[in-house]
Amino acid sequence: MAQAQSLSAADAQLEELEARVQTYIDTQANLDLLRFITCGSVDDGKSTLIGRMLYEAQLVFEDQVTALQQDSKRMGTQGGDIDFALLVDGLAAEREQGITIDVAYRFFSTDHRKFIVADTPGHEQYTRNMVTGASTAQVAVILVDAVNGLLTQTRRHSFITSLLGIKHVVLAVNKMDLVDYDAQIFADIVEDYQAFAKQLNFSTITAIPVSALKGDNVIERSVHTHWYSGPTLLGCLETIDISDTEGESALRLPVQWVNRPNAEFRGFAGTIVAGQVKRGEQVRILPSGEVAAVDDIVLYQDSLPAAVTGQAVTLTLDREVDVSRGDVIVAADAPCEVSDQFDASLVWMDQEEGFIGRSYWLMLGTTRINATLTDIKFKYNINTLDELSTHSFALNDIGRVTLSFDRAVPFEAYADCQGLGSFVLIDRYSHATVGAGMINFALRRAKNIHRHAHNIDKAARAALKGQKGKVLWMTGLSGSGKSTVANAVEQALHAQGRHTFILDGDNVRHGLNKDLGFTDADRVENIRRTAEVAKLMVEAGLIVITAFISPFRSERDMARVLFEEDEFVEIYLDVPLEVAEERDPKGLYKKARRGELPHFTGIDSPYEAPESAEVVLRTADTPIEACVEQVLKHV
Repeated sequence: MAQAQSLSAADAQLEELEARVQTYIDTQANLDLLRFITCGSVDDGKSTLIGRMLYEAQLVFEDQVTALQQDSKRMGTQGGDIDFALLVDGLAAEREQGITIDVAYRFFSTDHRKFIVADTPGHEQYTRNMVTGASTAQVAVILVDAVNGLLTQTRRHSFITSLLGIKHVVLAVNKMDLVDYDAQIFADIVEDYQAFAKQLNFSTITAIPVSALKGDNVIERSVHTHWYSGPTLLGCLETIDISDTEGESALRLPVQWVNRPNAEFRGFAGTIVAGQVKRGEQVRILPSGEVAAVDDIVLYQDSLPAAVTGQAVTLTLDREVDVSRGDVIVAADAPCEVSDQFDASLVWMDQEEGFIGRSYWLMLGTTRINATLTDIKFKYNINTLDELSTHSFALNDIGRVTLSFDRAVPFEAYADCQGLGSFVLIDRYSHATVGAGMINFALRRAKNIHRHAHNIDKAARAALKGQKGKVLWMTGLSGSGKSTVANAVEQALHAQGRHTFILDGDNVRHGLNKDLGFTDADRVENIRRTAEVAKLMVEAGLIVITAFISPFRSERDMARVLFEEDEFVEIYLDVPLEVAEERDPKGLYKKARRGELPHFTGIDSPYEAPESAEVVLRTADTPIEACVEQVLKHV
């Protein structure tokens, strides 16, 4: 009997425990989620602040606390006390250097809200990592060292935060314990920051005096800041309004995958980046403009009546339409725009500079397209936000550019829809991400420019001349023999009755390109213009021979894509640098070695040899007649 009663009591306790657990799970499931970042200059205490917040909110397990205490003693950074930064700085290099390198993400929750925090690095060289962390955040906690005040990196991170559309900023003035919790120092820093932030697009700025190391105003209100009456850091994050307006927008669903497991099913999978969709609604496919109705909304094995922003679903349509990866499904009565030329804001994230005229892969939504940096309007002075004239982008530069795509794509301005207004630029060779950008608007004038069809086309001109237009693109170091071989090839073609023209590097710089120097940016533009002229000449049916150093692989490939597959012949004059220097017909290498000729290819400016040229001429040991014979095989 007693045993039965004991079992009954145990069952009741178990049921009560299960009920409490289920209640907790249900409560947590209904909490909204806030994504925020911590950013600012190096050693402002970002990792320490997050670690202190997690520790004081009792969101760290006992074994983690034990490991943290042991790690703190071993590192010795706080004289035996707990170093809260070690909770977040997980990389060995971060612990050794005492800095954050990569973006560290942590999830935690309170009774009021769930959080995902991105601890971003403060060092300038890791600004690209900060951009990554900020790209999905709704709030930015920007730390300022009370001892040092505002620094350049503080301004840079604030500006990037604003560019990325984050509207709410918490200005955490840290290390107040090192300035004796001086109210005037806090007030001066807040005043300086608000003066700077007037030029930015923040909706709210909440300034809080904190000490991440001591815990002041992180979770509990500090007794040392009696002059401060605002919220604690966690209290502010729990109550800040992050109402999402993208769910109220019209439907925007970039197609990531055409799902066709069998002949009876064809669906279009992707994540809804704005708006919502219901079964039976009319939708439009862009850029084609085809209209259809939503037949079903599939989520694995379930069929949904509707789907909202943030859901990954598969749509089936009531009729067969041509839809591919990269297309965008939109509301039929509220489609987005389609264009191939844009004004955009750009953050440069690569050690190698970006130049006007250089081509990249661009990822916009789920599509990859070829894009060219057609103009750099200006870059910003981070301290003053003044607009500075420039022809190139260096690491961490931020500015406004014009981009042209090889085809029209659906888009939204970043301010209206981040999912269809944000992009990354990718180097076509290294596959490194070199830039992150936000579309501001399409260039309307691009829509007013149309190609005109002429009755006399390229084929007709070629037939009249009895030849096919081509470009023989000779590239190599100065002194490799480009002009010599070009002249000999033209003489041989002329003797055959062929119509030719030589575009020689020196000659072109006396006219068309006389405004260009020899910086990397000018070299890129030099080749871009030459390639466009060569294209017009090939359209006229001519055999064009170019003799340019054209040192950069990306520009030679940019020239190649202007032509049909069999119209472009790359000819690499491969000679060792020492042979080119021995020839030195113009005495340029000697001047470059003396430092009198900066940016000289092969000396202090790189030459990128072709990887798959159609013709390779080793002119150091090949007679000129044999070189000409090799080239003529491709005409």
